[in-house]
Amino acid sequence: MTDEVRDVMRLMRPRSVAVVGGGAWCTQVVQQLVSFGFDGPIWPVHPRAAMVAGLGAYPSVADLPAPPDATFVGVNRVASVDVVRALAGMGAGGAVCFASGFAEAEAEDAAGVDMQAALVAAAGAMPILGPNCYGFINALDGALLWPDQHGCVPVERGVALLTQSSNIAINLTMQQRALPVAYAVTCGNMAQTSQAQIATALLDDPRVTAIGLHIEGFGDVRQWEALAARAHEKGVPLVAIKVGASDQARAATVSHTASLAGSDAGAQAFLDRLGIPRVRSLPELLETLKLLHVTGPLAGGRIASISCSGGEASLIADMALDHGLTFPALDQTQTKQLRAALGPMVALSNPLDYHTYVWRDTDAMTRAWLGMTGAQIDMTLSIVDYPVTDASDWSCATDAALNVRRATERPFGVVSTLPELMPRDTAETLMAGGVVPFFGLAEALAALDAARQVGAPHEQAVALPGSGPATETLSEASAKAALAAHGVIVPAHRTATPHTVDAAVAALSPPFAIKGTGLAHKTEAGAVRLGVTRADAARVATEIGTRTVLIEEMITDGVAELLIGVTRDPAHGYVLTLGAGGVLTEVLKDTVSLLCPATASDIAQALEQLACAPLLRGYRGQPAADMTAITDTVLAVQDYVLAQRLTVSEVEINPLICTPHRAVAVDALIRMARADDATDTDHDPLTQEAPTT
Repeated sequence: MTDEVRDVMRLMRPRSVAVVGGGAWCTQVVQQLVSFGFDGPIWPVHPRAAMVAGLGAYPSVADLPAPPDATFVGVNRVASVDVVRALAGMGAGGAVCFASGFAEAEAEDAAGVDMQAALVAAAGAMPILGPNCYGFINALDGALLWPDQHGCVPVERGVALLTQSSNIAINLTMQQRALPVAYAVTCGNMAQTSQAQIATALLDDPRVTAIGLHIEGFGDVRQWEALAARAHEKGVPLVAIKVGASDQARAATVSHTASLAGSDAGAQAFLDRLGIPRVRSLPELLETLKLLHVTGPLAGGRIASISCSGGEASLIADMALDHGLTFPALDQTQTKQLRAALGPMVALSNPLDYHTYVWRDTDAMTRAWLGMTGAQIDMTLSIVDYPVTDASDWSCATDAALNVRRATERPFGVVSTLPELMPRDTAETLMAGGVVPFFGLAEALAALDAARQVGAPHEQAVALPGSGPATETLSEASAKAALAAHGVIVPAHRTATPHTVDAAVAALSPPFAIKGTGLAHKTEAGAVRLGVTRADAARVATEIGTRTVLIEEMITDGVAELLIGVTRDPAHGYVLTLGAGGVLTEVLKDTVSLLCPATASDIAQALEQLACAPLLRGYRGQPAADMTAITDTVLAVQDYVLAQRLTVSEVEINPLICTPHRAVAVDALIRMARADDATDTDHDPLTQEAPTT
């Protein structure tokens, strides 16, 4: 772990604070420190003002009585560099750089990049947040550097929220969902200290129960691998909302793979590899963090639902389909307990509509709800919409939920179908008793889905690409030869001109596939003919019209067609895409993405996720494909990519014809960068384990 990361907690848990600058922003920082109950010295710094926010000011940081642990630098960008240099020189603990106009303004002001580099150089080993950020709130110790309103309150333990966006951070602190926020940190430009480094440092605070990450870009993937490994070691779950999907990995549009595996596919594959679940909205992020704070990750997606309405039972059953959650059938013990509690008039099932026979009878409700729990259930949900007119009238539901949690210590949640129908005071009561109060049924199901996906990070580090943009496309024959050298099976073939076709086909067995050469999309150009006989070969080659043709023996016993593609993604590594192959690849979009290197087990699990997986297993009496041969082919493609990592930009096999006995690459494409354009950006051995801190 670097010195910068080791020292971050001195900045985040300061005993003394300096505020450099004047104006409303700096005044607000001082006022927020006082109102939040910070009990250490607060030292305003201003070259001309004698007082700032009612406190005596010092003319410069050099005049401070001691090196401050944390400093809010609220001056312009030029002065910020000088102040940071002075702070670093005196041994200060760290700084929040509030000013904008650095690298984020490059399009309007080219000097901003140089100013940011100067700021980092001035800081040296002293950690800085930003520039262009609000700072942080530490609600555990009553410390903050924050120039605006916020919604945090003192807590004894809670979750950490990290985001580059100061405005999103403000909004998250204003949540009214009973989520205890221990830290809220904005990262700004991350000129020196990254989001991953900050999160890694926060893991050393045992009061942090989970960390939520609003990610715009990953930056150094090795830091994220280190974070995931450390979080798993500490038992602190991470959850992310990843935004900023771009077309950076779609620059190579020659292949189907490139159009399918955009940058967002790489981001998703990277998060999967780190064991970090991804949610799609800020409410989902907050509800997931709440669940992780109360119960930790879930063992699986087996849930039980209780409601006093058949409409709600049907609603949750349908909505859960989108999240891969299941409702196990009631076992004998559950059935017996439910029948004793509810009598003969209630049809027992999961989800359960228990009607209103026991409503307001807290003891009876408790007995009924107990019947929906068990070791085979990962989370039991009671659907309760508290009335906005008099929520206390439904305290029986709150008490029953708390009783069940005390009796079983199993994960239990109370969920309102609409977020506004869960009162905050009720939510706080439930939280105090270990019951998760979910605000909204959709958000609750997304949270359950995310909590079951928290996992261990991949043992191998991601292979980072070294090549620049592709500048050369190999011929199909050359691509197949390169892949065959690494173990990919290709059809027997010959390259011929229309005048030498007869001699070429004499050495091959019909029927033939004849393809034009030198074309990116041969099928769309009408340059692929299938089922050609020996007698028709010369005529077909002439009709195709290219200078040469590729003649191959056709594979006639295929049971399925797959796509295997690897695309260079500068942000995340090499994205390995597996999917339904053939001419309908882009229409079906039945794909799953991994990052290289992937193991045989990773590949097998990915293939099972495809909608076309039943074809591979044997569908309606048809023979199954040779799954070992398919996996070996994918590994062979990956071996080629890793061996050519400095120059390869893109590889695709489409289709891979899968038969009961082998897997054959009948079309292949490889795009390369020139060797003199290649740069090695990753010196880590590709076989090493994920870095630890």
